[in-house]
Order: sequence, then structure tokens, then C-alpha cells
Amino acid sequence: MSDKFQTLLPELYKAFLETILMSSIAITLSVLIGLPLGILLYLTRNQLLLPNGPLNSILGFIVNIIRSFPFIILMVAILPFATKIVGQSHGPYVASVALTLAAVPLFARLIETSLKEVDKGVIEACVATGASLKQIIMDVLIPESMSGIFQAITLAIISILAYSATAGVIGGGGIGDLAIRYGYYRYDNVTMMVTVIILIILVQLIQITGDFISKRVDKR
Repeated sequence: MSDKFQTLLPELYKAFLETILMSSIAITLSVLIGLPLGILLYLTRNQLLLPNGPLNSILGFIVNIIRSFPFIILMVAILPFATKIVGQSHGPYVASVALTLAAVPLFARLIETSLKEVDKGVIEACVATGASLKQIIMDVLIPESMSGIFQAITLAIISILAYSATAGVIGGGGIGDLAIRYGYYRYDNVTMMVTVIILIILVQLIQITGDFISKRVDKR
């Protein structure tokens, strides 16, 4: 068993780096795109701030359509598009496009939910005092929902990590791909056990870190 583990180490190290790479790209883009999208979904639904029923319906419809796709189908469907973007037909960069597309709607909905938890009385007071929309967003909504935002980031990272396990379908690599190629197809129980343990440890570390940060920034 120890000899097999020693042989596995180079492949395991490479797969680990691929998982970290594609997950890092996906979560960074998800926050950059999903945060403003989630805020816009909230604002256009809120009658005090930026009410716009048609825009909210259109955005919500698009978000729901993307979220309704099983990830493996979404990943295969957008492969030609991802290939054109990154200039590669396989690898973690291609997989990160699908991961981002799957994570953005999820993160946007989580942000929208977090913003809904902000006290309406505080928002009403800001509107009554003549605060601008930008001031309300930057000084009230985001600070007051910061704990929920970090919880949303934590959940998004864990979801991306889970999605990345199927990246091997398009040659994306990663720990999940290693588990399938070696652990499942070759009936290698050692590889399967090691990859599962690594994924469990990663998820636990992410959740613990996310909970810690969320508690530290919670103003309630």
C-alpha cells in the first residue's frame, strides 16, 4: 500500500494543483460577477430602491435556466464556447469556464437572500434621509450583510469543489478526475480512498474558515 501511495504522489500533487487552479479562477469570477448580479436582483425587487419588475423577471429567468442544468450537461454543452475563450480544448482553464458559469447564478441567489435579511427599517431610514443608491449599497447593504456574503462565498467554494470532481469528462483534470481514472476505472481502492480523504479535508477547512470569518464580521 505504501509503495502504491508513493507512486501515486506525483499524480496526486498535479491533480491537487489543477483543482486549486480551476476552483480559484471560478470563485474569483463568481464573486466579481455574482455579487453585482445578486445586488441588482435585490434592488430591482425592492420597492424602495430600484424597482424594475421586467428587468428582475428577465434576470431571474436567466439565472434559473442556468441553475436548472445538471452540471455535467452544462459542461459538455458549453465546451465549444469555453474552447474559444481559453484557446484550449482541455485542461483546468477550460473546466474553470463551466465552473464559473455554474457558480455565478448560485452565488447571485445567495447574495440576494443575504441582502433580504437586512433590516427594512434601516433601509427606510436611509431613503428618508435622502441617501443615494450608491451610499445605501456601500454603507448599509453590503456592511450589514457581510456575514451572509462570506457564508455565500463559503458555500460557493464548496459547490465549485464538488463540481470540479466531474471536470475529467472534458479533460479538466483535478482530484475528482484522478479518483475516476485510477480509483474507479482501475479498481484502485487506495487512490479512491486518498482522493476522498483529501476532498473531505478541503471541504472541512473551507467550512471552518468561512464560519470563522462570518462570525468575526457579523454585526448582530
